Amino acid sequence: MSDFVKIARLSEIPEGGRASVVVDDRSILVIRIQGTVYAIEDVCSHDGQPLTDGPLEGCAIECPRHGARFDVRTGQPLCMPAVEPIATFEVKVVGDDILLKPTKS
Repeated sequence: MSDFVKIARLSEIPEGGRASVVVDDRSILVIRIQGTVYAIEDVCSHDGQPLTDGPLEGCAIECPRHGARFDVRTGQPLCMPAVEPIATFEVKVVGDDILLKPTKS
């Protein structure tokens, strides 16, 4: 696990909650949905707007600026105006530690 870095504690992110972190100068949004932790690049591929405060419905997060939605599990766009995916990151939970592999998947 030497290629993973600790980014947060599970106890800091309640169910349905989120946290913004910076790893290697990249803004990453960590989201906890139904007990699973996901990590996505915190930027809309349509216009660069942060997704931090976007509405979350199920596993879809919406860009607060123009309404593009992305699947937090895959990074794939779910509707226009976004056509390009956002980066996702591999996450592991070990005890109370949330670990992230910094390279995008």
